[in-house]
Parts: sequence; C-alpha cells; structure tokens
Amino acid sequence: MKKYNVAITGIRGVVGNCMFDILKERKFPIGELRLLSFNPDKALRKYEFDGKEIKLSKLDHDAFKGIDIVLSSPGAAVSKEYSPLAVKAGAIVIDNTSQFRMDKDVPLVVPEVNPQDIKKHKGIIANPNCSTIQMVMALKPLQDYAKIKRIVVSTYQAVSGAGAEAIEELRNQLNGNMAVKKFPYQIAHNLIPHIDVPQPNLYTKEEMKLVHETRKIMGDDSIGVTATCVRVPVFGAHSESVNIETEKKITREKAIELLKNAPGIKVMDDINNNVYPVPLDAEGKDDTFVGRIREDESIKNGLNLWIVSDNLRKGAALNAIQIAEELIKQE
Repeated sequence: MKKYNVAITGIRGVVGNCMFDILKERKFPIGELRLLSFNPDKALRKYEFDGKEIKLSKLDHDAFKGIDIVLSSPGAAVSKEYSPLAVKAGAIVIDNTSQFRMDKDVPLVVPEVNPQDIKKHKGIIANPNCSTIQMVMALKPLQDYAKIKRIVVSTYQAVSGAGAEAIEELRNQLNGNMAVKKFPYQIAHNLIPHIDVPQPNLYTKEEMKLVHETRKIMGDDSIGVTATCVRVPVFGAHSESVNIETEKKITREKAIELLKNAPGIKVMDDINNNVYPVPLDAEGKDDTFVGRIREDESIKNGLNLWIVSDNLRKGAALNAIQIAEELIKQE
C-alpha cells in the first residue's frame, strides 16, 4: 500500500490531538507523521506512533517540505497564512478552520454526503463546522428522497467545541471555582444562547455557518435554514433539534428506513422504552445518532429529528481524516 507523509497543524489543540489519535486508530497509511506547533518545546503529552515517540516540529514557512497531506486545525488566521504555503510546497490541505469554507474554489466536504466535490479541490479542502456536519449527515438521505424546503435547527453544543480552556472552565465550576473567563456567563448549571460573534442580522456567526455551509454541502441554495445555537454544560457531543419541511411527505416509518440505510448513522428511536440518543451515548463514538423521529402535525410535510454526535470526532477530526481517506481512494 502506498504511504503518505502527513502533517498536523494545531497539534496542541483538542482537535489536533484527536486527529493524531484517530490516524492511529484507523491505521492511515502513513510514511512520515509530522506534528507542527509554534511552541514545539511545550508538548502537552507524549505522541507515540509505530512504537516511536514523535517530537513536535516548528510550524514555520519551511515546515511542509516533503508532506503529502496536511490536517489543519490551528485557527483561521494561522490557516490563512500557512495553508497556501503547504499547497505551494506540494501538499493537499484538509482544513478544519472557518477560513476557507465559503471560498467558491474550495470544496466543503462531508464524505458520506458529497464525496464527489473532493475532485474539485485546488490544493485545499475545507472541513465543515461541527454542528453542520452532524445535521447534513442525517438530512442527506431525506433530501435524496424528498427535497427539503426549509430547516429550523436549535443546537445544544458541548463546551469542548470552544476548546481546552472551556473544558477546564466547566470542570472548575463543577468543582466550586465559579470564575468566568471563557464564556460571558457561568456555564455550569446554565445555558448560554450565544455561540461566536453576533452578526449585523443579530444571528451569531455559528448560526450563519449552519445556513451557508448546509446549502453549499447539499448543493442547494434554495433551502431555507434558520438556526439558534446554545452552549450547554456538557463536556462532549453536540445535540440538535431539527425540524424540516419537504416537498413531499416523509412518514416516520420511511424516515427511519432511510436513516437506517445511511452510512455513519445509527437510529435510536423508541421513546416508550427511553431509547433516544443523549450526549453520553455519542461521546467517543464515530456514528451520528438520530432519534425522536416524528411527523410534524403543524404542517403538511414536516418532520422532527433529534441528532447527537461527538463534535471532536465526526464533527471535526474524524471527518477530516475520512476526507483524506476518500482523497487517496479517488487517486
């Protein structure tokens, strides 16, 4: 099997660490694995691969020589500067930041949804936002059966989506240290209906990501999307309440059939026996879990879904590595 030289940027972040772990789990065909950081002397853990410890390397303008694939999660500003340098050095960048997602020349990919778009890349492939990925995973099989006209989504997003400092803040507050630093309010025992920067239309940037990214991935700008994003005191895995309106009716039974046959989806739907997905089910898992599937009695062709997925795995690191796997499969 051909092997590839792979680099991870943003290795000291929670997504970068998850990328490293998943590469090992999935036995990605790696020749050299290069872990890049601005502060290579400040590794937060030991990185062992193929029985050897890998030391961090300096992220600089010459860091990508000889690299085939870059898994990038260093923050948008860093990616803006360094991803083009990686491409110039001959690498293909799979970027987990928001920097390139809406660039018309950069495909935005969820492999189970639009793998064909990978071939359109010009050196950079964008990984969607975590909340978008799990939603389109569940909606694609329904869209293929009955065109979706409108989506109303409310998200319940874990603190891990805001990084290591947010995880630490929730843990500290649960242990009695109520200092507020990362969020505008205490997150323990609380909900905060505010994720990312407010936009001129009073939606947040996170909410508008769901609008624009969903349309781009699904290849349909006519889909109406409206979103409310809420931070919740959960460590891992995002949850979403999603209501869709379709051009023709999808019964509950048909929706379950379509979802059970969709790759990467696990249906958990038996409310009478307390069977439905919760964040603890999804944390550490690769599947996207769907339950509470019901027909919307307020409109003719409506459906309600409850969608839960690990935001660090399928919502970020796993999806990026699946893009890399699909990329080499399409060679």
